Amino acid sequence: MGYRIAIVGATGNVGHEMLNILAERAFPVDEIVALASRRSLGTEVSFGEKTLKTKDLDAFDFTGWDMALFAVGSEATAKYAPIAAKAGCVVIDNSSLYRYDSQIPLIVPEVNPEAIHDYKNKMIIANPNCSTAQMVVALKPLHDRARIKRVVVSTYQSVSGAGKEGMDALWDQTKAVYNPTDNTGVTKFTKQIAFNVIPHIDVFMEDGSTKEEWKMVVETKKIVDPKIKVTATCVRVPVFVGHSESINIEFEDFLDEEEARDILREAPGVMVIDKREDGGYVTPIECVGDFATFISRIRQDSTIDNGINLWCVSDNLRKGAALNAVQIAELLGRECLKKG
Repeated sequence: MGYRIAIVGATGNVGHEMLNILAERAFPVDEIVALASRRSLGTEVSFGEKTLKTKDLDAFDFTGWDMALFAVGSEATAKYAPIAAKAGCVVIDNSSLYRYDSQIPLIVPEVNPEAIHDYKNKMIIANPNCSTAQMVVALKPLHDRARIKRVVVSTYQSVSGAGKEGMDALWDQTKAVYNPTDNTGVTKFTKQIAFNVIPHIDVFMEDGSTKEEWKMVVETKKIVDPKIKVTATCVRVPVFVGHSESINIEFEDFLDEEEARDILREAPGVMVIDKREDGGYVTPIECVGDFATFISRIRQDSTIDNGINLWCVSDNLRKGAALNAVQIAELLGRECLKKG
């Protein structure tokens, strides 16, 4: 027996990926429905070899549905997620709305699968920020071995993290560089993104950090260990898909780079490609469409007693969003909503 699944926000980038990944991974679906706002009513989306026409989210009855994967913003989630949860449908939410609620589990299945049972608190499970998700997959197995004290991370985040508007902005501005008559100005981002980098994602906070940086700190503590100190600098780069991170880790115990490499090779969800030669590492364009989080450039940090540096790359629309949500759904089905 399979599950009755609703995809909320099925016409967006992440919603499309959720449908693709559910089909690719042969998720046990008895019935699936694509939901969107009224203005997108009837839009066709693909689910494997099937074509689905979107239905009106505002009029949908979640009663009798097992899970709803939400890929809409916090405002719409705040309105519709409680309705779905009250109807007995477990919500797996990709927005930031519920991540910091102590009663709602924030889950990366390779890292803290035991938290899945807390879904009963509010019938809602939160999906972490895209930049956090790929980082904690790499941190957890190393933390289990040598206990992480501090993480310093700089991110290089693709424009797809800002949705379709972000991708359109990069495309339009790139064309405009080569066409002097094109009057395309700065749209979506605070400065030109084409041929540029912007050290600013989300709003600024009182301490000078941005909310994206704050999310990485708080979410890492909630998912891995509240004792870990994290400092982040988040940067938007002119890449369409794929987030990259330069991560410096300080441990309580010494960890040799060779052992770290071996640990990561065995870690779930991780692929190590780390050759000390030209091209012996993974870049964002190479990770697009892949399920794995790729780790390269593993090396000792000689400036501290117990330090390791590494390079981490992942498809943000997959592991950072849609894939992680589907993996949560798989875990929920396997551990909590068993059928058949």
